[in-house]
Amino acid sequence: MASVTLDLDLPEGVSVLRYRRLGDAHGLEIAWPLPTRSTCDRCRLDEPVHLERTANPQVIRDLDVLGQPSFWIYTAAFHRCARCHRRQHLIPPFKRKDVSYTFRFERHVVGMLIGSNEEEVARRLGVSAEMVALIVRNQTAAAKPVDPDRVITDVGIDELSLRKRHKLYVAILTDLSDPDRPEVLAVAKGKDEAAARACLGQLTQAQREQVRTHRVDMGAPFNAACKELLPNSQAVVDRFHVAKQFHEAVDGLRKKSPGGTRRG
Repeated sequence: MASVTLDLDLPEGVSVLRYRRLGDAHGLEIAWPLPTRSTCDRCRLDEPVHLERTANPQVIRDLDVLGQPSFWIYTAAFHRCARCHRRQHLIPPFKRKDVSYTFRFERHVVGMLIGSNEEEVARRLGVSAEMVALIVRNQTAAAKPVDPDRVITDVGIDELSLRKRHKLYVAILTDLSDPDRPEVLAVAKGKDEAAARACLGQLTQAQREQVRTHRVDMGAPFNAACKELLPNSQAVVDRFHVAKQFHEAVDGLRKKSPGGTRRG
């Protein structure tokens, strides 16, 4: 029987207990260090955790493995308050409350939106467009803070049009320090200078001073924010944006010329 070894990049503290094959997907039974104390949501009592478990496993979506979906499987943990007896969920550090996917799956979805839209990304991932829309809302409303110790030398800021024929835009800040592994850092509503500032504001002053290059489109708003907030960075215009400007200029001249609206 052939065997395959998977080299997985897991968040700190998360460990794999067992692997399962789930049809055309991968299932990973995982564990993580539980907190030793908890504060009751109802009566605000802070005390050592009184741990309870349920028999039903929780399943959440994570990054694809070998081009196929992967899911994390774990047993939910709860704390029972000694004063008011309220039972509350101990939320794992790798996901939000009341969602069925990890933080890094969220960032992966947002990254896929560059050059695409919600409906297309949903189709490619085999999820609902509503899930993609919720992920975007979560990322813009309550994004996971950027690790202040993270070293960031190169960034990119793009504008995303979330839906076809709708003026729904967000700005996305991406860490390009490792070109082979770009990672989403922040998302903000809009496509103006304020949106770019909101994204860059997720970085500390020290992190912004470490940035050496930034890649943005050729418009003024994003460049203005980067010029002020990234004092040691040089602008780099990628070939995609140069080609886009060139084709728009050529197309404009074609439409102005006699018979330019006809296409051969």
